[in-house]
Amino acid sequence: MYIPLMGFNNFMVYYWLSRYLESNWFIWVTQMNHIPMDIDYDKNKDWVSTQLHATCNVNQSLFNDWFTGHLNFQIEHHLFPTMPRHNYWKAAPLVKALCDKHGIEYKSKTLLTAFVDILHSLKDSGEHWLEAYLHG
Repeated sequence: MYIPLMGFNNFMVYYWLSRYLESNWFIWVTQMNHIPMDIDYDKNKDWVSTQLHATCNVNQSLFNDWFTGHLNFQIEHHLFPTMPRHNYWKAAPLVKALCDKHGIEYKSKTLLTAFVDILHSLKDSGEHWLEAYLHG
C-alpha cells in the first residue's frame, strides 16, 4: 500500500527504521520490570508472593503510563493478566494494601532507575559469560 506512495527504497527505510525503534522500545519496556529481579531459584512461595518477588513497577506518571502502555504496573499485570491495562492504576492501591497487610514487599522505582538496572544486569550477565568463555 505504501510502495506506490513512497517508492520501494523509501518504504524499506521506513519499514526497517520503524521495526528497529519498536523492537528497542519493546525490549526496554518489558525487561525493566523483569531482568533486574532476583528470580534464580524457586523459593516455594505462594503464587501471589512469587509474582511480587519476580517483578516490580515503575512509578506512575503521565509519561510513564503513555511510554509503557500502562505496563509500568507490571505487578498488577502479573496478578491480573486479563485486566485491561488502562485499569491497572485503579488496582494498584488495593494490591499495595494487601502487601502491607501480609508483609510482602511492593517494589516500585523510577523510570531512570529501571533503565540503569537493565544496564547493570546486562553487564553482570556479560561478565558471567566472559568468565565462562575464558575459563570455562
